[in-house]
Amino acid sequence: MRRKSEESKGEPLSYKAAGVDIEAGYEVVRRIRGLARSTFRPEVTGDIGGFGGGFALKVSGPGALRNPVLVSGTDGVGTKLKIAFMMNKHDTVGIDVVAYCVNDIICHGAEPLFFLDYFACGKLDPAQAEDVVKGVAEGCRQAGCALIGGETAEMPGFYPEGEYDLAGFAVGVVERDELIDGSKVAPGDVIVGIASSGLQSSGFSLTRKVLFDVAGYSVFDELPELGTVDGRAKTLGEELLTPTLIYAKPILQLKRDFELRGVANISGGGLPENLPRAMAEGTRARIKWGTWPVHPIFDLIQRAGSISGDEMVKTYNLGIGMAVIVDSESADGVVEALARMGHAAYIIGRVEEGPKGVEIGFSGWS
Repeated sequence: MRRKSEESKGEPLSYKAAGVDIEAGYEVVRRIRGLARSTFRPEVTGDIGGFGGGFALKVSGPGALRNPVLVSGTDGVGTKLKIAFMMNKHDTVGIDVVAYCVNDIICHGAEPLFFLDYFACGKLDPAQAEDVVKGVAEGCRQAGCALIGGETAEMPGFYPEGEYDLAGFAVGVVERDELIDGSKVAPGDVIVGIASSGLQSSGFSLTRKVLFDVAGYSVFDELPELGTVDGRAKTLGEELLTPTLIYAKPILQLKRDFELRGVANISGGGLPENLPRAMAEGTRARIKWGTWPVHPIFDLIQRAGSISGDEMVKTYNLGIGMAVIVDSESADGVVEALARMGHAAYIIGRVEEGPKGVEIGFSGWS
C-alpha cells in the first residue's frame, strides 16, 4: 500500500506550502534593521543579520572596566500577549519583554549592555512583527542597551494564526566590588518602594479569568475609575496594555549617589516572593500597608473576583514595581532623588532581625 504523499497529483511540496514563508522572514529583517540600529551603542560590533551579535567590553584606557562581572537575565511577556491579540495592538509588548529582563539584572547593580529577542508565531506577518520590534527597540532605548540580534521563528501548526510568543535575554555588567547581592542588608535599614505603572506584566492569567470570564468585561469597555485618555475614560484594554516601567536608569543613578544594599524587582509573586531575594540571611522585611497608593486596577480585580487580600498580595505588585533597601539616613534622600527623576517613591517598610521573609501589616481587602 502506497503512502498518501506518493499518490498526490498536486504541485510539488515546498517550505512555503508547509507554512514557512522565507521571503516574509527576509522582509521582517529589512523592516527591523533600522529599529535595531537606533539602539546601538559604540561598543556594538557588526550589524543585524549576522550569525551572532558582537559587543566589545572596554578593558583598557580611560573608563575601562577593572574587574567586570557579566549579569544575565531572560524572561517573557506571558499571557499579557492575549490582550495585545484582543486589541490588535502590538507596539508596546516589546517594552514589557525588555523591562522584565533588564529590571532583573539591575537588581545586582548591572548596567544593561545588550538585548536579544525571540519572536515565535504560527504565520509570520511582517507588519505585526515590525510593530513588536518597535516596542523592543523603544524598551532598549529606555534601558540604555543595544538590540544586537534575535530570532524570528515561524512555526505553522504550533501557534494560532495571528498569535505569537515573545521572550528576551539581557546582559549587563557591574564591577565585582560594586555587585549588589543583599549581603549588606541589616536590621534598621529602610525599604523604599518605587511606583509601578499598574499590572506591568505579571498576574495576567488570574486577571483575564476574573475580568473577562467572571465579570464579563471587554477590553473596549471604558472604565472611569481607571483614569482618562484624551478626555475620555480609559478602556480596560488600554489599562492592561500599559507598558512595564523600566527602572534601569534611575537605579543606576541611585547607585552612583547612594549605597544601595538591596534591590528587588517586584514582579510575579509580589513583595512576599521578591523582596527576600534581595536580603541577607537573618533579616526580615516589615511592610506597612497604606504607605503607598494602590493602583485602581487592583481594586477592580479584587472586587470583580472577590479575591482575598492574601491572594492579592502574593500575586500582584499592588503599585510597587521596584524596591530598594538603604540605610535609614539615606531613605528620604532616595525618595527625593527618585521624584526628581520622575518616579514616585515611598518609604514602605523597615528591615528587622529574624528569619528571612516579609511581614505585611495588611489592613486592606478582607
